[in-house]
Amino acid sequence: MSTTTSSSPPPLRAPRAEAAAAPGARRLREAATRHRVPLSIAVLALFPLVVPFHAMAINILLFGLFAAGYNLTFGYTGKLSFGHAAFYGSGAYACGILIASYGLPWPLAVAAGIALGGLVALAIGALAIRTRGIYFAMVTLSLAQCVYFAAFHATSLTGGDNGLRGVNVPTLRLGSWQVDLLQPLNRYYFMLCFVALAVWLLSRILQSPFGAVLEAVRENEQRARASGFDVERAKLLSFVISGLFCGLAGALTAINLATVGIDTLSYHTSGQVMMVTLLGGMGTFFGPFVGAGVFLAMEHALTAVTERWQLIVGVIFIALVLFFPKGIWGTLLARMER
Repeated sequence: MSTTTSSSPPPLRAPRAEAAAAPGARRLREAATRHRVPLSIAVLALFPLVVPFHAMAINILLFGLFAAGYNLTFGYTGKLSFGHAAFYGSGAYACGILIASYGLPWPLAVAAGIALGGLVALAIGALAIRTRGIYFAMVTLSLAQCVYFAAFHATSLTGGDNGLRGVNVPTLRLGSWQVDLLQPLNRYYFMLCFVALAVWLLSRILQSPFGAVLEAVRENEQRARASGFDVERAKLLSFVISGLFCGLAGALTAINLATVGIDTLSYHTSGQVMMVTLLGGMGTFFGPFVGAGVFLAMEHALTAVTERWQLIVGVIFIALVLFFPKGIWGTLLARMER
């Protein structure tokens, strides 16, 4: 009589390791979301220490702020705009004109740039906000081009095609303490103070009930309206707040470059900020800065190799969109949830 003995296979360790890794990644994502403001500021503070050129780090910082402002309309409210260059350029020209032509102190000039960015957003938004889809995009593009041509022909004020020059802020004086802003690293951390404040304000807005309304409008506008929300007012307010952030980015860019070019108002700039937002991850908090870093780094590397760098950037952008459908940062966060 023979007996048959069956032994169960040893337990596999791989699933246990994966099961242990998944909660760890999830906790990491939750921590990154909960402490996103200090973590974002910490990363941005360390950023110039790892970038080979401080000037490029400043450009990434400021264009990331511009994209973060655009992301409030595009990513969190779900409205595709082709007119945000009007807010960015208006802030740059307001700040630049007040410094170069009227000799105003830079704090007042920056405040004026923020205010004008918001006012232009209010004017464009009041006309465009009731349209939907591609019609909203086309109306914002058309009105932004009106701002572009107005600045282009106001040569006595803006310099026209030659741009505005002489936006000089060489030193920062705080009592007896002076900071040389001609040094790129000093200028970076000077700009970072404004960006850090803007990042904190943006986080507070998104965590407020108003931020929840914006996400409800993005997910289902009809249902949000049926729930009793004033959808048009929420979209207009989102558009204006976005214009304030973009105006700040433009004002800081004018101080950084000591000049304002007419291309800051061009539709190419609106297209670039949309690409940067998509590249980093629309609807994500830190994605705009990631997108700005990747886009400007590719531009810097490829312009030294070929004059057709835009073609190569376009191909790389298509590949990144295919393999990172939620953007680089957005896809990374999504994978942490698995």
